[in-house]
Amino acid sequence: MSAVDGGARRRRTGRPAVHALDVAVLAWLVVPVLPLLVWGAASRWSAPAVLPQDWGWDGWRSAYDGGLVPALARSTVLGLAVAAVATPLGAMAGRALGWRELRHPAPVALVLLAPVVLPPFSVAMGLDVLLLRTGLPGPVAVVLLLVVLALPYTSYTMRAAYAGIDPELEEQARTLGATPRQARRRATLPAVRLGLLTAAGLAFLVGWSDYVVTLLVGGGRLVTAPVLVGATAAGSGNEAAVAALSISSVLPLVLALVAGAALQRRREERA
Repeated sequence: MSAVDGGARRRRTGRPAVHALDVAVLAWLVVPVLPLLVWGAASRWSAPAVLPQDWGWDGWRSAYDGGLVPALARSTVLGLAVAAVATPLGAMAGRALGWRELRHPAPVALVLLAPVVLPPFSVAMGLDVLLLRTGLPGPVAVVLLLVVLALPYTSYTMRAAYAGIDPELEEQARTLGATPRQARRRATLPAVRLGLLTAAGLAFLVGWSDYVVTLLVGGGRLVTAPVLVGATAAGSGNEAAVAALSISSVLPLVLALVAGAALQRRREERA
């Protein structure tokens, strides 16, 4: 048996387990959303009935009238803004930590982990006081605070990515005539591309799903999807509308995760 046939046989025998893992991950993501899907299609669902007594789309109409589309647009812009700032900063920190370019990495690592270790509300309150004294506009302050909260995820994702490649990669490119910038762009960045995409996705999720910072610093004027869900759940008592808003906030993320996993699996199969 050739080496190629052996590799193909190993891939074939490993696929059932891989597919079972995919199904388990998909179920973990989808099952919590199923009650929301039922509530979103219910006009009346009172206990102890197992299924709704009346079906309809009143909840979706209420969610749309309540500002669903603008809230989703604001969440998208906020997530993109956070990712655009936190990803390159995390890449620089991850490079320094992963390639051990710092003489004293422990203090830097501690500072980067602080937003995760400390309660988010405490971090937001402390930084909010500082940002208010600078006179920054509310949306800018929200983005900066969320960048701070996203940095632990982007930094340590990129730390793992840089730790997985040899720093000599850039040196070899420079010996072949590349400038330092060309060596980073053409040699290093392609090698850590998956880490960059993962870090950007995590930073986007921080901006998209945030509630505390956006509500606290935005002062209720920056109405994103999570803020709209919270306000509707607290004030309206319309469970169908809350379910529709929640589905609209969660489903794009679930679809993005499923699509990302499928693309990664396709790359692995091609390799």
